[in-house]
Amino acid sequence: MFRGLMETLSAYQARDPAARSKLEIFLLYPGVHALLFHRVSHWLYRHRLFFLARLNSQIARHLTGIEIHPGAKIGRRFVIDHGMGIVIGETTEIGDDCLLYHGVTLGGTGKDQGKRHPTLGNNVMVSAGAKVLGPFKVGDGARIAANAVVLTEIPPEATAVGVPARVVRIAGEKVDFATAVDQIHVTDPVQKELQALSSRLEWLEKYMDEQNKSVNL
Repeated sequence: MFRGLMETLSAYQARDPAARSKLEIFLLYPGVHALLFHRVSHWLYRHRLFFLARLNSQIARHLTGIEIHPGAKIGRRFVIDHGMGIVIGETTEIGDDCLLYHGVTLGGTGKDQGKRHPTLGNNVMVSAGAKVLGPFKVGDGARIAANAVVLTEIPPEATAVGVPARVVRIAGEKVDFATAVDQIHVTDPVQKELQALSSRLEWLEKYMDEQNKSVNL
């Protein structure tokens, strides 16, 4: 457990430029506190002590503003930046080296039984305000842009943008997700389509002007 804690503190230092020391992170970062509470809650949940597990998770929610259901499975070196307003559902599975920002929801889409929350692969980043809803997989190395609403599976090494989210693959190169935490410099496919239509319209107007001039001559 101590080794896992030190790994987590190191991950915070690598991803948060404001982090000055492991001691500061341990004492003052709500994401670390929420994760420690969750480890206890998850142990109680696995041993079918459901009431105590939920009680512990609700205490953590009131102290940190982060709600993690005791049944959620979370991997190593999990980083929550700021964290206020994060909700992680019961059947959520989170891989190693994932990063979540404040306002993120990993939720379900109804009252279905069984698996109803998303599975995040390794090295996944979910930016501020994003919602990932449903029992599908977000592939390794994927990025979810701020305020995106993801309702379908995301392939590995891809970026999801918009409402509902569309996928833009990262062309030709991998990103170092240990340091790449840029939430705003992402490509919006809708914007690209509108720009293409605008360019086409401009070309057609120019073409019609030239045709009209040739007719008048």
